Amino acid sequence: MDVGKEFFNIYNHNFVRLAAAVPEVKVADPVFNAEKTILLMHKAAEKKAILVVFPELGLSAYSCDDLFHQQALLDACLQALSDVLVAMRDLPVAAIVGLPLRINEMLFNCAVVLSHGHIHGVIPKTYLPNYREFYELRQFTPGDRSMCETINLLDQTDIPFGNRLLFRTDNQPLLTFYVEICEDLWAPIPPSSYAALAGATIILNPSASNVTVTKDDYRRQLTANQSARCLAAYLYTAAGFGESTTDLAWDGQAIICENGTRIVESARFLYDSQIVTGDIDLDRLSQERMRQNSFSQAAERHRDELAQFRTVHIQADIPCHDRLLLERAYERFPFVPSDRTRQDDRCKDVYEIQVQGLVKRLKATDTKKVVIGVSGGLDSTQALIVCARAMDVMGLPRSSINALIMPGFATSVRTLDQARRLTAAVGCATREIDIKPSCMQMFKDIEHPFAEGRPVYDIAFENIQAGERTSHLFRFANLYQGMVVGTSDLSELALGWSTYGVGDHMAHYHLNASVPKTLIQYLIRWVAQRSSLGEEVSRVLFDVLETTISPELIPGSSEDEPGQHSEHVIGPYELQDFHLYYILRFGFLPRKVAFLAWSAWHDKNVGLWPDIPREGHHEYTIAEIKEWLKVFIERFFRSSQYKRSCIANSPKVGSGGSLSPRGDYRAPSDSEAAPWLTDLSLIPEIDQE
Repeated sequence: MDVGKEFFNIYNHNFVRLAAAVPEVKVADPVFNAEKTILLMHKAAEKKAILVVFPELGLSAYSCDDLFHQQALLDACLQALSDVLVAMRDLPVAAIVGLPLRINEMLFNCAVVLSHGHIHGVIPKTYLPNYREFYELRQFTPGDRSMCETINLLDQTDIPFGNRLLFRTDNQPLLTFYVEICEDLWAPIPPSSYAALAGATIILNPSASNVTVTKDDYRRQLTANQSARCLAAYLYTAAGFGESTTDLAWDGQAIICENGTRIVESARFLYDSQIVTGDIDLDRLSQERMRQNSFSQAAERHRDELAQFRTVHIQADIPCHDRLLLERAYERFPFVPSDRTRQDDRCKDVYEIQVQGLVKRLKATDTKKVVIGVSGGLDSTQALIVCARAMDVMGLPRSSINALIMPGFATSVRTLDQARRLTAAVGCATREIDIKPSCMQMFKDIEHPFAEGRPVYDIAFENIQAGERTSHLFRFANLYQGMVVGTSDLSELALGWSTYGVGDHMAHYHLNASVPKTLIQYLIRWVAQRSSLGEEVSRVLFDVLETTISPELIPGSSEDEPGQHSEHVIGPYELQDFHLYYILRFGFLPRKVAFLAWSAWHDKNVGLWPDIPREGHHEYTIAEIKEWLKVFIERFFRSSQYKRSCIANSPKVGSGGSLSPRGDYRAPSDSEAAPWLTDLSLIPEIDQE
């Protein structure tokens, strides 16, 4: 077994590649339609998809009208189905094809599930539209009117029949699919709602929806919303070129969604056949269902309905041994707004959440002043921007912001200058306090070697400075009846990169505790680019963004060279934020997180945000990802929870989660990291080509 190749294979990380096909058709020509269907089945297999869905009544064409009552057409459709079965006997793909079937003298609009020449089940359409341009009740019988549960077809016997069939793949237990047909999705309670509660993670919809102006948007909304409501993937495919244009038109829209996210969509109005594939994350769906307990509550409330479902077991041909990479793109910055058309709204929302949280706390405590330590770095800059906006909302002068600049033994000329310029441009009441004398007193009190002139830069040396700063902030707040605003961010809390208690860990109210470093960079840049706080503030903000991230607690080789680089110790924030998102939000295995990180970061030309041009954006090898993921796991699970268990109040900002013990995340302060490290050890260290 080639462990490296198998790691770089989507199926080994509980992804499945599914396909939605739109074949060219001819009305009432099943031979032609079967040929086009078979060609697309081969394409699906070439793309390593394990399941492909075709449009409604695809073997006959949908727009046959009263031709459906002609025996010649019905017989030809059966022969076409037989041809498809023979052709796919050796194909490693399952398919859903549509055709009219006469059963017990009733005609049904059916979808047939088949693989390797075997018919696994037949699903009749439940809701038949009979309004405006639709007249399906003229030809067909609703699927729930059938009196039989099995049928015989093409010399195969006891084939499950009905609209309550689930198809479970035994060799991929997370994959259970259900088929509903076209109008079923338009119903107030689609059959797939119950199917999802019964266990279906994939919903397939063979449709023949004709096109009218703006109907494509409506289909997108329907499929995305149903996939979100069902916590499932939804594959939809509609009839395309070749259907009758006597009174209607057809655009061949195919859509693949996952839990509200559109993964891929076909081109529309093509004059030839086409197929689209999407990589579906079954782990994501399973995790979401486990966490969102209203899903299981709904299943319990509808248990009588769910008891009517039958499960058909099938084997999927899963190509899990060779290298097979994701077609689906993963953003390198999952916390950063990805919808460029709505970035302004997203950024405004983040600021409004932070500002409203601070305003509410100030009003609730009848506090008119805030006290904040300003270092000239990212976190305090973001917090200061929020404080300025809060003062504007409350109608208070910005001089109500008491900004303390507290240079220590390692404060660089650059950050000190940035702090001075920023507070002046914002209009704060600024106080500059040299903390070195009070630190020296503490060194003497505890008999630290530095008090005797020896350059011992240990953890005590660092934390005494952090503690003195926080002590000054709190005592200053006491003296002037202000509230200490904390600046530490989500990334630092995740990695334990904060000084516990009397340090940046503590404040009266935190602003950034659920905002990761990569999002803070983005928000600051967004404010700077728009000059919303003035041109001078923007100039300082751009300088802050280009500053090396450092706690500046250990002196460097010069006054402008920090002795510490945070990312040299705890890893690149851009990569650790990626790990944080998928571990905190979804609880994925380290192997899967590493695979996703490699998929996003191994190619320098893919997924890079051009408007966040920080030094350090580059491609990462799987070995580098494994190295920094190990750092994350050890710090997140083993050594840092005690800090998060007692952090100050702070508003939750994004769906990526927070680490507040009163909000998203509750964990023991003395847990181990062994299970995650064991899984981490299975990650290879060489990129496979």
